[in-house]
Amino acid sequence: MSDLDQLKQTLLDEIAGASDEAAIEAVRVAALGKKGSVSELLKTLGAMSAEERQTRGAAINALKTLVTEAIAERKAALREAAIAARLAAETVDVSLPVRASPAERGRIHPISQIVDEITAIFADMGFSIAEGPDIETDYYNFTALNFPEGHPAREMHDTFFLPPDEAGERKVLRTHTSPVQVRTMEAQKPPIRIIIPGKTYRQDSDATHSPMFHQVEGLVVDTRANVANMRWVLEEFCKAFFEVESVTMRFRPSFFPFTEPSFEVDIQCDRSSGPIVRFGEGTDWMEILGCGMVHPNVLRAGGLDPDVYQGFAWGMGLDRIAMLKYGMPDLRDFFNADVRWLSHYGFRPLDMPTLFGGLSA
Repeated sequence: MSDLDQLKQTLLDEIAGASDEAAIEAVRVAALGKKGSVSELLKTLGAMSAEERQTRGAAINALKTLVTEAIAERKAALREAAIAARLAAETVDVSLPVRASPAERGRIHPISQIVDEITAIFADMGFSIAEGPDIETDYYNFTALNFPEGHPAREMHDTFFLPPDEAGERKVLRTHTSPVQVRTMEAQKPPIRIIIPGKTYRQDSDATHSPMFHQVEGLVVDTRANVANMRWVLEEFCKAFFEVESVTMRFRPSFFPFTEPSFEVDIQCDRSSGPIVRFGEGTDWMEILGCGMVHPNVLRAGGLDPDVYQGFAWGMGLDRIAMLKYGMPDLRDFFNADVRWLSHYGFRPLDMPTLFGGLSA
């Protein structure tokens, strides 16, 4: 067997034995590359005589053609085999249902939804949103709101106190969103029409209470604000929020240090359907919020003259009214991060609450 026949057989065996495209490429480089075995033979053609070129030269060129074709055929076969293996490994069962997109699977938390609903309602009445810090001074959380030092009304709130600072002052996690009222009056001249949604903190925990919960309150200050204005605002809010045509409300005298007179507001409802409370019908009553005319001392703390300005304010628990509207039995579920609960009670992310399109569509 000549050296060409031996080289041909060796190369054909290597080509046949290549197991993947990387291996066949290595064979090609070893045979036909710049320094490959066949390429080295081709370099000898220049030194051959005319007779040798007709015999050995033709044989070398024939070997190159044979090896090139064999490599191409093997590469095509390996490519087809690789595609077939990939198709087998990545088989898709077209009978399975199509997975929902993230936008369809995702849900808005009910608290975020409630904030958006309330914002839409009060924005339509000309209110803007105000915010304040969660960590408050004793002054803004109590003193400026007519809770004097040592006043028993301070015991109404189970407060989280922070360690005293260098000056001995102990800041608190705000027990209500009312400090924002004073901060707003200090920074803005009347007329003032704001709502204040936010987190609040008290040491309490059961099925209807949480150490961290959400409140929203409103404040109106001008020269002519009165109880009749307040009643109209609250009635319009309840009708829009609970999506009913009419509501019956009653105002009961109460006590809050920062309002005088103070009221607790009940709304007529039907509680015969279990956890879902139906408003605008029935013979039951349910307390829903507290309100009153802003106390003169609070106006003074905000830098306003109570002989010129007067106002009214109200506040309610966001978590509580969410439970009432959507029939959620346990407040603690709001904070358990249970995806199953959220997928059931959550809201589609692209359905923004509007008064003309529906709040809870």
